[in-house]
Amino acid sequence: MTIKFGYHTWSYSSFGAWVPSYTLDETIKRLAKIGFDGIEIGAASPHAYPPDLTAARRREIRRLLDDHGLELAGIGAAPGGGPGYNPASPSPEERRATAEHYKALSDLCAEWGGRTVLYVPGWTVFGTRRRQARAWSLECLAEIAADAAQYEVTVVIEPLAQHSNLIDDGEDAMELMEDAGLPNVKVMFDCNHVSHRQELFGDYVHLMGEQLHQVHISDSTATEVRLPAGKGDGDWEGLVDALIETGFDGYLTAETGFLRRGVSPDRDARDGLRFLKALVERKLAERSPA
Repeated sequence: MTIKFGYHTWSYSSFGAWVPSYTLDETIKRLAKIGFDGIEIGAASPHAYPPDLTAARRREIRRLLDDHGLELAGIGAAPGGGPGYNPASPSPEERRATAEHYKALSDLCAEWGGRTVLYVPGWTVFGTRRRQARAWSLECLAEIAADAAQYEVTVVIEPLAQHSNLIDDGEDAMELMEDAGLPNVKVMFDCNHVSHRQELFGDYVHLMGEQLHQVHISDSTATEVRLPAGKGDGDWEGLVDALIETGFDGYLTAETGFLRRGVSPDRDARDGLRFLKALVERKLAERSPA
């Protein structure tokens, strides 16, 4: 098994809160210096919104990643707001735009050497039955995954309990994956959403098993969310034990600090990586034969 460590760009961009904000170039340099194996990029301005990227700029970012030894751990849409990108929208125009946006992300992901696109299954809009919204999302997912296969890109379903009302928990994600029935559709979970449901990280690992493609890492307390691992109430030993027991092979990608001002993304990134990497190394050493 190989556990690698990544960091999401949200807290370095203008997502959730406008400041602090850094260019993608600066973000890549900082995360490489801190010691991450990979970077997960949010496909939003000012970092990586496909319509804003010229061919020359796409090549420039690929060179930056290569020069700094960072893998592209994944890329994902920024749903909500302006363009929307809700695959469960009652608007057929929005659903079509969403599918085309994800196709552009698969192309961009492959160009930057990545193999993972995160799929946000959408949300139910008032007046739409949940069954219908789910059917639209599944239709969109199947189209996106079929297109992604040409790039050998995996499309990963993320349940979003805190922000959505459609694919809420691990079982929902597993059922959507199974209904898609495509080999390049897998699942993941975000520790923030698991905590929101007052459930346990390790239980999600065992539920998803070999279909678990990656994990978003963040800690929380009763009053604060999106903290670095080890700064809240999360059962991190339980998570790592479960990952080792199931032979997890992929990225633990920290997604911390965004949605509010006054956060140092560098400090969050350093603290979370130091804590989680040491814990993984200790747990692996404990299981190694003497």
